[in-house]
Amino acid sequence: MEKALTKASEIIASKTDYVGGGMEGYVVLSLIDENGYPSASALTLAKADGINWLTFASSPDSNKAKRVAKCKKASVCIASPMYNITLVGTIEEVTNLDCKKNTWGAIINGEPHWSGYDDPNFYVMCFTTERYNIFILDGEEVLESVGTMSENKG
Repeated sequence: MEKALTKASEIIASKTDYVGGGMEGYVVLSLIDENGYPSASALTLAKADGINWLTFASSPDSNKAKRVAKCKKASVCIASPMYNITLVGTIEEVTNLDCKKNTWGAIINGEPHWSGYDDPNFYVMCFTTERYNIFILDGEEVLESVGTMSENKG
């Protein structure tokens, strides 16, 4: 179990500060829409602390921001042919300017549609993991782990 969690944390870290092309740096965030259905979006991961928490940036008028305001339940999926990391938990808007400044430093090229971390249109979301389901093919080894964050703290 510990090896799967460590490897999952490494994979997630590889998605932060991603500057390459293609979908390599994207993860999928699922939120509940205005009709009560899950709605998924691919977006860039800004910062992460292993599988504990992840941050994303958007704008306050985006569908994501509106959905976060109505329902804090969320899921993140990071997948490739070699792994599937599914995290379930809660998400909330980050309003602390120091936290936003920290996230700003991780945004690829400062994203040209924001002037800085204090731009009112720079909306940061923090996802906190409550439970996880991890499957990773690591060479010839299969790493799997299913659990909750509360199980890992004790």
